[in-house]
Amino acid sequence: MMNKINPADVPKKKLYTGEEIPSVGLGTFGSDKYTAKQVSDAVYGAITSGYRLIDCASVYQNEDKIGEVLHRVFTETDIKRKELFITSKVWNDMHREVMRSCEKSLKDLQLDYIDLYFVHWPFPNYHAPGCDGDSRNPDSKPFSVDEFMDTWKQCEELVDKGMVRYIGMSNMTISKLEAVLPLCRIKPAALEMECHPGFQQPELFEYALKQGIQPIGYCPIGSPSRPERDRTQEDVADTQMEEIVAIAEAHQVHPAIVCLKWAVQRGQIPIPFSVKEPQYLSNLRCVTQDPLTTEEMEIIRKADKNCRLIKGQVFLWPGASGWEDLWD
Repeated sequence: MMNKINPADVPKKKLYTGEEIPSVGLGTFGSDKYTAKQVSDAVYGAITSGYRLIDCASVYQNEDKIGEVLHRVFTETDIKRKELFITSKVWNDMHREVMRSCEKSLKDLQLDYIDLYFVHWPFPNYHAPGCDGDSRNPDSKPFSVDEFMDTWKQCEELVDKGMVRYIGMSNMTISKLEAVLPLCRIKPAALEMECHPGFQQPELFEYALKQGIQPIGYCPIGSPSRPERDRTQEDVADTQMEEIVAIAEAHQVHPAIVCLKWAVQRGQIPIPFSVKEPQYLSNLRCVTQDPLTTEEMEIIRKADKNCRLIKGQVFLWPGASGWEDLWD
């Protein structure tokens, strides 16, 4: 069947334990555009066509539907639980109750364990789903090492109890990592970070690799369906960058495919989101064939615009001067 990709053909990345995981995953943040059912249907289609890494989160409000689909996969196909690598995340309003958050994700996903569990944002600043970019919660606070480590210690307990296999961090900066890594009993296996040709974060990327932490890149094609509140006039669309367009023409593929090839060849794990079968199939298949040349990789490296798309301004605290404060 042409629509299937052999999971063995998908390149792998190694975690610090030596365990290998797929170098491309399916994101499940449907933003404000897709229903939980549309997202979970895509998860079923993606797994049955070759995906083995699925990136979930409680705040995406679709883990219960994804759980129904996972149950279907394990009962209707010969795919076993151990063949999949499932991630989830504790949302900001549950930093004091990580155990309860993880228990709910396990119940919703209908799983006995989660492979990798992230602290979604490094502060407990909460905002209502779907709020606009100017929303501010009066209880929001700047990053605190003590607060973060309290949350991280709860994540370490999840590993001790066998509820999760690995734990990870997300939306961090080098200075935050330098402050917390020496205090961790169990180190993060992965770091989720915004990563695409227009925003490559080379210093943070290299820092993570040096620490044996696997970067996972979200918004790998520049998040064309991100919420309106996250858009500004200055934003660069990766799929319209002239360097990306030229390389795409040379390979006779969509510019999004070039972004994904670049990500995997560079060393991060992209987690593109799509509910459309032709898209999620080509997103996985593209990393199994026709790699970019060394010259093309260098052209893209030089094309970095340092343009952060997910600015996180809804998490700002009273008195903060702007979204840049979230990123030190």
